[in-house]
Amino acid sequence: YSIWLDSKLRLQLDPLLILEYFLWRKGHEYAISNHYDRHCVWEEVVRNKKLNKYNHTIIDQQFEFYQADGLTRFNASDPNRLLPSNVPEGSFIIRAHTPMSNLFSCLWFNEVDRFTPRDQLSFAYTYQKLRRMNPGKPFHLHMFKDCERRAIAKLYHHRSEEKRNTR
Repeated sequence: YSIWLDSKLRLQLDPLLILEYFLWRKGHEYAISNHYDRHCVWEEVVRNKKLNKYNHTIIDQQFEFYQADGLTRFNASDPNRLLPSNVPEGSFIIRAHTPMSNLFSCLWFNEVDRFTPRDQLSFAYTYQKLRRMNPGKPFHLHMFKDCERRAIAKLYHHRSEEKRNTR
C-alpha cells in the first residue's frame, strides 16, 4: 500500500484509518479525489491554456490524440459514466499495489511523461483506455469528493526562501 501526498499536504489522520476508509471498506484498489472545480477534460484543457500552465501546442496535440483514441466527454447525467468526474485532484492518492493498480499508475505516468506534466489532462484517457483494453479484468478505482481530501490532508503553503531567512 502507499499514500501519495503532494509536498504541500500533511496527513491529519492515521494512515491505517485512511486505507480502511478508502480501500478496504469497499474493496477498492485505488482512490483519488475529484477536482474541486472541474469534472470534464475539455474544461481542464481550456483552463490550463488560459492560465498558461504548459505549452498550448503540446496541450492541443495531447488532447487531439486522446480524442482520436477514444476519449469521451464527461457527462454527469449519464447513468453509465465510469467515474463521478474525469478530472482528479492528484495531490492525494491511496493505492493497494495490485497488478491493475500498478498498471494504471505506470500507464498514467507514461502519459504524463509523453505529453505534459499536467496529470489532470491524462487521467481520464488512461482510465478509459485501461478499461477498454482489459474488459475482463476489473479495476476498482474510487473517486471521492474533494472535501474528503481537504478534511484528511491539510494544505500548507511553501514559504519562500526569502521569508525563511528574514526570521
